[in-house]
Amino acid sequence: MTLHLVKLCVGVGAVEELEGWIAERLDACSKAGEPFEQVHVTRMVPTRKDQLLAGGSLFWVVKGHIQVRQRLLAIEPFQDKDGVRRCRLRLDPVLFPTAWQPRRPFQGWRYLRAQDAPPDVGAGEDGSAALPAAMRRELMALGLL
Repeated sequence: MTLHLVKLCVGVGAVEELEGWIAERLDACSKAGEPFEQVHVTRMVPTRKDQLLAGGSLFWVVKGHIQVRQRLLAIEPFQDKDGVRRCRLRLDPVLFPTAWQPRRPFQGWRYLRAQDAPPDVGAGEDGSAALPAAMRRELMALGLL
């Protein structure tokens, strides 16, 4: 059974900022001649690794809503230079917009069952993916999306 992770995207006010950050890292790696890998480091190591790597994604909470996801490619426990155990989540750099799903603040990450995950938003569904983020947020607050 596929399992996902959900995590707050701290310091990011819109999905476009996350896209910009990924593009900047890609550009910097390209200029330095280094291979690009999208990595997120977290303190805790997920114990349900096999379920997460069976098609799971990291769903990002931006401004109180799950808004976007990235596919999980690998989960790599390691020890940092201070001897603290950490976990490297390797992610596909491609962002997939999702239907917005409200989330209260929390620390760390949480598991998200596949049946509870918001669906991807495609161009042909309700057309909301084409709306600017601020307009989508306002329409969500009014209960119109």
